Amino acid sequence: MSRILEYLKIIPSEQSVDYVENKKQFHLFTLLTEQRHPKTWTLSSTIAEDTEKGLRMLLSVDEDITAKVEDLCRDPELLEKAVKAMHRTITGGKKIYFYGCGATGRLAKQMESTFWRPFWRKIRQSEYWTKLRDHLPADIEERLIGEMTGADRALISSLEGFEDLQLIGKLQLNDRGIEKGDAVFCVTEGGETSSVIGTILTAWRQYGDPAGCHDDGSAGNLYFAYNNPDERLMPFDRSRSVIENNGITKLNFTTGPQGIAGSTRLQATTSETFILGAVMEEALYRILGEFLDEKELTDLGFEKGLDLAGRLLSFNDVRKSVEDKSSDIARFTELEASTYEGHRFSTYFAREAMVTVFIDSTERSPTFKLFPLDTVSETKRKSWIQVWTDSKSIGEAWQVFLGRNFRGLEDSYYRPAFEKEIDDPYLKAVALKSLLNAGNDQQYVYDLSFSDSNIKNRGPEPGDIGVIVCVDGERQEVDDPSRSFGRFASLVKERGGKVAVISVTGEGRSVAEPSFRGDVEVSVILPAFPDPIGLRRQMALKMLLNAHSTAMMAKLGRVTGNTMTNVNPSNLKLIGRATFLVMSHVNDVIGSADWNGRYGKRDEVTFREVNAVLYDAIEFMAVKNPEQTAEVALSIIRIIEALKSRKYISWDDALSILASKGLNGYLKEV
Repeated sequence: MSRILEYLKIIPSEQSVDYVENKKQFHLFTLLTEQRHPKTWTLSSTIAEDTEKGLRMLLSVDEDITAKVEDLCRDPELLEKAVKAMHRTITGGKKIYFYGCGATGRLAKQMESTFWRPFWRKIRQSEYWTKLRDHLPADIEERLIGEMTGADRALISSLEGFEDLQLIGKLQLNDRGIEKGDAVFCVTEGGETSSVIGTILTAWRQYGDPAGCHDDGSAGNLYFAYNNPDERLMPFDRSRSVIENNGITKLNFTTGPQGIAGSTRLQATTSETFILGAVMEEALYRILGEFLDEKELTDLGFEKGLDLAGRLLSFNDVRKSVEDKSSDIARFTELEASTYEGHRFSTYFAREAMVTVFIDSTERSPTFKLFPLDTVSETKRKSWIQVWTDSKSIGEAWQVFLGRNFRGLEDSYYRPAFEKEIDDPYLKAVALKSLLNAGNDQQYVYDLSFSDSNIKNRGPEPGDIGVIVCVDGERQEVDDPSRSFGRFASLVKERGGKVAVISVTGEGRSVAEPSFRGDVEVSVILPAFPDPIGLRRQMALKMLLNAHSTAMMAKLGRVTGNTMTNVNPSNLKLIGRATFLVMSHVNDVIGSADWNGRYGKRDEVTFREVNAVLYDAIEFMAVKNPEQTAEVALSIIRIIEALKSRKYISWDDALSILASKGLNGYLKEV
C-alpha cells in the first residue's frame, strides 16, 4: 500500500468503502472485454501522427468477429434453435422480445425499429400481402418488441442506477406483456449486466410452478447472448445463475478484447447485432417460404438456397468493404475533429439510417465524457452533436426514428416496486431520481426534427459540419433541393458550414453521378448480396461510424493508448473500470525505470486507495462542474503529482495541469 491517501488528505467516503467491500460483484476488470487489445495498444499515439493508419488499426479488430462467425458456422446448432424459436413464435401468434442495456439495449431497439418494422411495412405495401395476411398475425409489426433498460428515454443517455438492478428487468418484461411461450432474447455485452439477467431469470420463472418445478420447454424460447468466456463470468453470482441454468439457452459470441478496452459498443455489440440479425433474417425467410414462391421471395430481397451459414459468412465482405474506404473515412474524421477543435458543432441528418446514426452519436457521451444531447430548454448548444431526421415536428421525428409511438416508464408502476424492493440505499436513491426522467413526457424534451424552429434555434452556423448519412437511393435525394436531404445540404452550405456525405449501397445498383459533392464523401459499396432487412447496410454504417467516432476522440486526446480514460463512471461497473484504469496507468508510470531514476521507488497504489481518490474526484466534479473534464484523467494526474513530490496537491492544481497539457501530453512528460 502506498501513502497516497495521506499525501492527498483523503479519508475514504462511505460510498467508497461500501463499493470496495460490498460491491465486489461489480469489480469486472478481469473480464476479457475489459482487457487491452494488442492490435490497438498504441492507438492514441498512432492516430495523432497518421489518421488513416489509426483507423485501419481500429477496423482490423473487427477481424475477430469474422473468426467468431466462422466458428459458429462450424457448429450452428444453437443458432438453428434460435431460428426455430422465432419461426414458431410468429406462426404461433406469440411475441419476440429483445432486451438489453446500454449498447445492447440500443441493439434491441434496432432489431425492432430498423429491421423488423420497416420489413413488415414493406411487405404490407407489396402485392404479396394478400397471400400472407391470412397466415400471419394482423398486428405483425407489433410482434417483436425491442426494449432496453430505462425504455426509450435511455436511448438518449443512461439513467443512472437502472443497469445495476435485476428488478427493473423483471418489471419491464411484465410491463411489456411478455408471457410464457414468447421468445425472449436477452443480450448483454459482458454477460454480467444485472438488469438483463433479471429479465431472463424472470422469463424463466414463468415456466415454473409454486413447488419450484420448471417446464423443460423454457430453453427453446429463452436465449441469453453475451461476449465473454464462461470461465471469466463464473465468479460473478448473477452470471453464474444464468450460465448454470439448463432452462436458458446460452449464445456465447466471445470475440476477445475490444478495440478500446471495455468499449463494448464496438466488437461485442457489432457481433451480437449481426449474428442475431442473421438469425431473424433466416426465420423470416422460412416463414415467408411457406406461402410464397421463389420469384416472390426474390422480389422481397431473399435468395433461394441461401442458408443461415451463408448469411453469417457474408460478414467478412461487409467488413472489408468498410476497411477499403479507410482513406476516405480518415478525411471525414479529420474534418469533424477540426470542427470541434474550432469550438464548432455538428448536425447529423439521416432517415433510413437514423437508428444507427443516433446510436453512435449518443454513445459518444458516456464513452468520452461529452455533453449528452441538448434538450429543448437549452438556450444555446452545449452538445457537440445533434441528430435530425426527415420530419417537421417532435412527434413525427419519433415516429420516423422508432416506427411507433414513444415508450417510457410509467412512474405509478415502477416507483412502488423501487421503494419496496431495492434494499441498497445508494441504488434506491439514484434509481428513484432517474425514474423522474424516464416517463412518456421525455419525448417532448428532445427535438430531432428538421423543423423551422430547430433550423432557427439550433441550425448550422459558420464553421459547423453537416453530416448526411444515406442508404441506397437516398444519396440521389441529396442532389434534389426539393427533398429533405437536398434542403439540408443546401442549408449547411448557405450558412457557411461544411458537408460530409456518407452513403452505403449495394454493388450493381444503378446510381447516377451525384451533382452535389460534399467537402468529404465516403461511399461504401457492398458486394451484391441479398439484404432483405438491410442488415448488412446498417452493419457497414455501424462499423464505419464506430471507428470514425472512436478515432476522432483519440485525435482529440480523449483516449490514452487504447484505454477509455474519459469514461463517465456513472454506474457500478463503470466505477470499477474507472478505478482499474487509474490504478493501471499510475502503476505503469511509477513502476518504470525512468521514474525510479528521477524520483525513486514508490509502492504501487491499490484498488482501495484509488477508489477513494475516484469518489473524491466525483464529489469534486459535482461541485466544480468543469464541463467535460473526466474524473479518470484528473485522478491520474493528481495521484502522480502527489507521488512525485510526496506532498499534497489540490484538485484545482490537477485540473490546471489537465487543462494545459491534456492527459496524453502530461504522461509523455512525467
